[in-house]
Amino acid sequence: MSEDTIRLVTIGRILRRRWRLLAAIAVLGALVGFGASVLFPPRYTASASVLLPGQWEERELLTQAEIATSSSVVDRAAATLGWAGSGSELRGKVSATASEGNILKISGTAGTPERAQQLADRLAKEFVGFTARIAGDGSDSGGATGPEALRRKVEETNRRITDLAESADPGRTVESVQARTALEKLRIELAEAMKKLEEADPAAERAGLVVMGPAPRPTGEAPPTRTQLVAGGALLSFVLTVIGHLGAARVNRRPRTEPEIAAALGAALIGTVDVPGERGADRPRGSGPRAGVRRFLGLDTRWDLPAPRSSGDETSRRTRYRRVCARLRDRLPAPRRLLVVVPEGDEVALRAAGQLAAEAKSDPQLRVVEVSVSQPMVPDREAESGALVVISAGNWTAAELAAVAGACADGRHEVVGIVVADTVRARPARSDARPPENAKLALAVRGPSTGGSES
Repeated sequence: MSEDTIRLVTIGRILRRRWRLLAAIAVLGALVGFGASVLFPPRYTASASVLLPGQWEERELLTQAEIATSSSVVDRAAATLGWAGSGSELRGKVSATASEGNILKISGTAGTPERAQQLADRLAKEFVGFTARIAGDGSDSGGATGPEALRRKVEETNRRITDLAESADPGRTVESVQARTALEKLRIELAEAMKKLEEADPAAERAGLVVMGPAPRPTGEAPPTRTQLVAGGALLSFVLTVIGHLGAARVNRRPRTEPEIAAALGAALIGTVDVPGERGADRPRGSGPRAGVRRFLGLDTRWDLPAPRSSGDETSRRTRYRRVCARLRDRLPAPRRLLVVVPEGDEVALRAAGQLAAEAKSDPQLRVVEVSVSQPMVPDREAESGALVVISAGNWTAAELAAVAGACADGRHEVVGIVVADTVRARPARSDARPPENAKLALAVRGPSTGGSES
């Protein structure tokens, strides 16, 4: 079987045996998500689009997006809106993204749809105004700066040159001719310089940013919404619980096979017996509200044990017990008396020990005792020939099994062997009558036919 198949089977086993716990954890996670939605009020996001005419490279569009969320633009928007707080607080609630077609989308987030719409519209207007001031499309109190102001300065200079040329002596002296020639040359050079400046200035072609209408008022909350927080909390808690189960199963080192159990107890395996599964038989005993909650959530049973295999009929199960008793008789000298040690809380092993004592019929004579695995204490040896440990697989750690073996040694009991009890699914009883256990089988022999054919 591949690793993927094993993981799927393991997850399916978790879902089947821990579905109540998983449902409770998911509900708890949903409540946590709901509490988070209460602590963090709903937010709304509105976006305004700004058209950037002309040809723009990708890095230039990114630069414009950074400018739209810069402190210069956000601080002006905060001051204009007059909201409580500063521009630094608004800076975490605004964003700008450039898309195809030279469209810059400026977004603002606020506690109500109206405020979000106002914030987006104001940011777009302040961005357009700030870009126009940089490009020189407007005038400010600082004086003439920018291409338009420079053009006006050039025109004024040309008029001044013309006035100087007309006031000069019209060619009567050599000095006046040279002055007029120098002024005309200066006019030509100034016109050429202005032409080159206009050709080299990209802002001349990219002026006139346009806000493409007011930002639409948002109709829904910005993510994460309350529904998303509730669903995310439930899903996250569910997944983490499943992962926790998988991690616990991976680090689990409880002996599961007969050789591992025999090595932990330091004794030989006598045999394996089957115990028909009963509802609640593998649940530890306990009372009180805490035990009731554990039973309701399914925490009182192991989920990582494989499903019980199918068993034979009652006769085959009793045959296994009789064979174990026969092996014990072969190992022990007369009189055969054994102390049967069962870990406390192991209901499957306790049922197997009782059935084993019933099948032994005082040969060997078995005395069943339950021993706590946390503080094991075994009665002192009297007339017993040793101790037999009956245990179910996968329920106890190697340290707990070693403690049980040590308690047997402290009571001067030699562990003569172990018997592993497996939970099985019993077949339904058949309707036909079965012969008694000690009934002898009669062989019917048909005689020669006296006539006619057999039907």
